[in-house]
Amino acid sequence: MATAGEILRRSLTDEVGVSKGSVSGSEEFHVLAVDDSFVDRKVIERLLKISSCKVTVVESGSRALQYLGLDGEKSSVGFNDLKINLIMTDYSMPGMTGYELLKKIKESSAFREIPVVIMSSENILTRIDRCLEEGAEEYIIKPVKLSDVKRIKDVIMGGDGK
Repeated sequence: MATAGEILRRSLTDEVGVSKGSVSGSEEFHVLAVDDSFVDRKVIERLLKISSCKVTVVESGSRALQYLGLDGEKSSVGFNDLKINLIMTDYSMPGMTGYELLKKIKESSAFREIPVVIMSSENILTRIDRCLEEGAEEYIIKPVKLSDVKRIKDVIMGGDGK
C-alpha cells in the first residue's frame, strides 16, 4: 500500500509536469521549491525551468517533508530514488518556517548534504546569520532573479559551494 508521502510525490510530479525526461535526460538538476505564495511559487518555478531545471513545487514546509519522506511515514522511495539537487524555500510561511524546514533537512541523514537556499523579502541580518549558521547554502532576498538561480545552479553543479 502506498504511503501518504509516496502518493503526494506522485501527485506533485503529475501536477507540476516534471515527468521523466522533461528537460534533458536522466541527470537533470532537480529543485524542490517551497513557498506558501502562489505567485512566488510560479515565479521561482518559471525561473528554474528557464535554467533547464526539473522543478517540484510545494506550498508548505510540511508538504516538503512529506515529499522527501521525512514526515514520519515509512516510505519505500529512498534518497537514491529521489534525486533532489537543491531545495529552495521561503523563510516566512505559516505552520513551519523555512528555518525550521532547513533544520529538519540538516538533521536527516539522507538529505543533509542537499544544499538549501532560503528566500525572503525581509533583509534581517540576524535571520540571515542564523540560517547560514544552521547550514543554508545561501540566503536570497526576493524578488528572486534569473541571475540568482543561474549563479546558485553553477555553484552547486561546479562544486564550489561550502
